[in-house]
Amino acid sequence: MESAVSASGVESAVSASGVESAVSASGVESAVSASGVQSVVSAYDAVLLLGFGGPEGQDDVIPFLRNVTRGRGIPEARLEAVATHYRARGGVSPVNEQNRTLKAALETEIAGRGLDLPVYWGNRNWTPFLGDTVAEAVAAGHTRLLALTTSAYSSYSSCRQYREDLAEAAAQTGLAGRVSIDAVRPYFDHPGFVTPFIDGLRAALADLAGRHFATADTHILFTTHSIPSADAAASGPRDKPLGPGGAYEAQHRAVASAIMAALPAGPRPDWSLAFQSRSGPVGMPWLEPDVNDAIAAWADRGGTAVVVVPLGFISDHMEVIWDLDTEAAATAAALGLAFLRVPTPGLHPAFVAGLVDLLLERIPTGKTPVRAAVTALGPWRDVCSPGCCEKAAARR
Repeated sequence: MESAVSASGVESAVSASGVESAVSASGVESAVSASGVQSVVSAYDAVLLLGFGGPEGQDDVIPFLRNVTRGRGIPEARLEAVATHYRARGGVSPVNEQNRTLKAALETEIAGRGLDLPVYWGNRNWTPFLGDTVAEAVAAGHTRLLALTTSAYSSYSSCRQYREDLAEAAAQTGLAGRVSIDAVRPYFDHPGFVTPFIDGLRAALADLAGRHFATADTHILFTTHSIPSADAAASGPRDKPLGPGGAYEAQHRAVASAIMAALPAGPRPDWSLAFQSRSGPVGMPWLEPDVNDAIAAWADRGGTAVVVVPLGFISDHMEVIWDLDTEAAATAAALGLAFLRVPTPGLHPAFVAGLVDLLLERIPTGKTPVRAAVTALGPWRDVCSPGCCEKAAARR
């Protein structure tokens, strides 16, 4: 989905929340086909890698968590509890270093394609902050940016909010009207994102088979970040109902099905979708089941092994290392289950190449771009329709 906001500040179709609906972040009104493909784009002169951010020392941890939870009324005691996850690793989240290495890999892949596009990197919640990065790009003479977000799915926090961040960055730096920023579509079912999970799951199942774990006794848990149920229901375009979990849950289930279909012929383990890393108020409904509850349920059914596939994440950041490799692994061990966790895409060559393929979808070359997808839901739209992925409160 293309940005629901205009980073140039050019007014067009604006919803009640003040967010543009069917224009690009450059302010150029888009000719959008029925499939949601933007047919009018400008040339781009740089790439913007847009991340979540993470602390890089003990003194950063609480200020970072305050940035993440700003406006949500999360008590300091809860922040201190979450801070222990980071403090156990010296106050350092792995996500920033992962994005540094991803940036370098993208630069190499882009150069190998014969493209002259520098790559900048900015974060929502910690340094380098997005606004500073946008200002840096403009100072270097780059004013037409194409953004890659480090989130593949459709929801407010994983899609629309990043696009709002782009507009806010241009406005806060006083660069609205001088810089245009577009974003690639959600890439949940691009083969470059999906292939690493297929490779990892095949390897994990081969490992278990080599240790004589029976297929029928093994369960595959696809996991992703839980979000409020109301936000899930509001995810995706209003003209495309996809069930109570909205586009967010439907996209994950479609990709999980595609991964299972890509496994070798023969008996396959059962699978299910579970959620992790809930962070909201106790009384607010969030997507369930929790991954630890799902592991316990499999043990109750007599299972002996579980393979966790972190389908919602592109890299092994803190919510993978702590919530899965630490907590979920401990749950499995306490229940006597074998536990394997499939790697995230990270720097897998197919993923890096796939991200550059997504950029090429948006760069005019005189040829019809290849818009690859492995599910019937995709390829997803470049341009948000009105009301797409609004924060649930905005719909009431």
